[in-house]
Amino acid sequence: MGEEVSMTETEIATMNPHFVLVHGISGGAWCWYKISCLMENSGYKVSCIDLKGAGIDQSDANSILSFDDYNKPLMDFMSALPDTEQVILVGHSAGGLSVTQATHKFAKKIRLAVYVAATMLKLGVLTDQDFKDGVPDLSQFGDVYELGFGLGPEQPPTSAIVKKEFQRKIIYQLSPQEDSTLATMLLRPGPILALQSARFTEEPEFVDNVPRIYIKTMHDNVVKPDQQDAMIKRWPPSQVHVLDSDHSPFFSAPFLLFGLLVKVATSVGYN
Repeated sequence: MGEEVSMTETEIATMNPHFVLVHGISGGAWCWYKISCLMENSGYKVSCIDLKGAGIDQSDANSILSFDDYNKPLMDFMSALPDTEQVILVGHSAGGLSVTQATHKFAKKIRLAVYVAATMLKLGVLTDQDFKDGVPDLSQFGDVYELGFGLGPEQPPTSAIVKKEFQRKIIYQLSPQEDSTLATMLLRPGPILALQSARFTEEPEFVDNVPRIYIKTMHDNVVKPDQQDAMIKRWPPSQVHVLDSDHSPFFSAPFLLFGLLVKVATSVGYN
């Protein structure tokens, strides 16, 4: 008879990574449905977050005026995690800002931060260079945004969404038609004023304690490859991987993205 071995919760968590997936502007937890399915079927733990005003959260984007308010669902989730648990935090697009704020506040609870076609700015949107590198410029496509003016018509816009007729061309050009059709039904205006106010200067000494990985998207019309390269150069991650995809690899290259996420989990000691 072999000796029975009991494992602590901490040891089990070390063996089996917990992925926390964070969407970009206008998206929601639903963006990750393919990745979530692959992860769960492979035995991984996965949590998909709806930020404020996104997915099934009923808040109006025009009422969300600060980044702290917008990102509160992720901060609450991280705060509620046991101190003994570490997660792999994955952010897509503007979700990179959410991930970075979490690394400032909860460095000890994050085993790895992964930026997928994401805004990766150490201190948030502080300078003109940050804006140039991290904020999408879609002007080449024309008048693509539907704007909301929650503070009045004379004030800066509080929300934005890419107009339906441009969504596939800009965001999902290599994705299956079914997924881009689903997205047109589920995308919601995002709180751009809140996102542009994202600044993280309180506890910068902890942020570099969290290993970072960047996953580039080579046919990205939103966060363009030269913007991704500029952010990588300014705040170098420990690894850079490349996907031959559009801005939405969770739709256009889900198996490759899933494989990369599992690979990078292995690189930080998960089995």
